[in-house]
Amino acid sequence: MTEEKMLTVRDVAILLGVSEKDVLDLTENGRLPGYKVGGVYLRFKKEQVEQYKKEQHGLSSKTVKEEKTETLTGRISDFFYFNDFYLFALFLVVLLGYLVYRGL
Repeated sequence: MTEEKMLTVRDVAILLGVSEKDVLDLTENGRLPGYKVGGVYLRFKKEQVEQYKKEQHGLSSKTVKEEKTETLTGRISDFFYFNDFYLFALFLVVLLGYLVYRGL
């Protein structure tokens, strides 16, 4: 009985020529089938990745770029989502600095 070697996210990223984040996004969107091993590790079958690569080869580079393009509001929303703690901390530091400077 031969066991099929599953690919990691990094292996798939190298095979497709994209970033690891793009591989995770493709899997989340259901465009690239992935399997969780032990509920934690994401793995891929080589045949399915090669099938996806063949299907995507027919797309023009313009279509792929349009898929990756984000809107300005989406990028701003992501910025505040991922940096809200730091922005709040900066606000508090500036406020405390102002209060100390004023002598309160």
